[in-house]
Amino acid sequence: MKEDSALDRAIPVPDAVGGETGEAVAAAAPHQHLGRRNDRLMLVGVAAYAVLLSILMISRGISVTPDVVVVGFGFAAVLLGRGKLFLRDWIPFIALFFAYELMRGYADKFGLPIHVTDVISLDRIIGLGSLPTTLVQTLHSGPATNPDNLATICEGFYFLHFPLPLAIGFLLWIRQRRVYYDFVAALIVLSMAAFVTYLILPVAPPWWADKYGYATGIMHLSPVGFDGLKNLFGFGNYFFSYQSIYSVNPNEVAAFPSLHAGYPFLAFLFARRAFGKAGWLMLAYTACVWFAIVYLGEHWVVDIIGGVTYASLAYVAIMHGPHWARRFMDQFADEEIEAGVEAEDEGDVGALRRLGRHVRWALVLQGLAVAAVGAVLAGAMHWWGWFGGSQSALYLLPWLAILGGLWRGAAGLISR
Repeated sequence: MKEDSALDRAIPVPDAVGGETGEAVAAAAPHQHLGRRNDRLMLVGVAAYAVLLSILMISRGISVTPDVVVVGFGFAAVLLGRGKLFLRDWIPFIALFFAYELMRGYADKFGLPIHVTDVISLDRIIGLGSLPTTLVQTLHSGPATNPDNLATICEGFYFLHFPLPLAIGFLLWIRQRRVYYDFVAALIVLSMAAFVTYLILPVAPPWWADKYGYATGIMHLSPVGFDGLKNLFGFGNYFFSYQSIYSVNPNEVAAFPSLHAGYPFLAFLFARRAFGKAGWLMLAYTACVWFAIVYLGEHWVVDIIGGVTYASLAYVAIMHGPHWARRFMDQFADEEIEAGVEAEDEGDVGALRRLGRHVRWALVLQGLAVAAVGAVLAGAMHWWGWFGGSQSALYLLPWLAILGGLWRGAAGLISR
């Protein structure tokens, strides 16, 4: 079931009787060409904005995390006159993503055997007897602590593995908001499927295998690349250290499937569907991420294959899922809002007023109250050790209250 883009809907289609004249179709062709060119310009522009935003964040010592990136896109949405709509559409997405991030760190606490030797064997088959990781790391000269420009570049791609897919989501939200909801749904399906896999199939990354003697000659070059970024931008101790960024609820044996490989590939699938040839730019970036995570010693090639497979299955599950799921997504997206906003020059304020939409303050206040209670309980568990402290699985409950409250509050921002 292929979704028609806004551009496709704008081009007249001949009917069975006589339909559009050849002149009318010919007249539409320049507009179609212009629309495709604008799509390419917007794709490049939003991607450049994401890169620039990430560079500014790194240079000022701010961790490149999805929540901060979304704040940057929120400013852009306000400038476009879609501030309320942005909050309504993006808060649930961020809430779901953080729910996954919170759960991810508990996936390695069930005591299941860690898979490493079997994964090494599979990678050796792919490398025709050699490990692909050690093959590409021959490009690094000297000890693992040596400065390395390639590691610095790869670390940049490693940091950007999520901001650029978010940029694709933002571009979809601007141009084809209904497809944005499909993208978000596929992203959540991918994340949750990966989480279940981490629960039942913990897989160690290459650097872990070398550290504990399962393999030799593998270097962990992420710290080297991070030091390169630090020297390049000139930030010092005020920047979050490499360890602090990746030590928040960590899971060291969640290599398969690689979401560093899966997230960008899923973004490519939607970009290719929505923007045609321009979407292939995302595949070129995705390939750079694949090379980076192997070179840095973060993932096996098998992990990349797993990430691509999981992303493809998530895409198919959402785009070709059951009709009841499609109807649910249509209802939640509420395309009447999008049509109203696109028809109004003044943005979502005038459009929502004409559609009879308003803020339901009761829902907003209820959501904020639930989120506030969750925040208090989370703080008490973290700082004073209530109910087993932040290391207990019960720590998920106050965070679920926070996220659920924010979601309910967002739903109240635009109501019938």
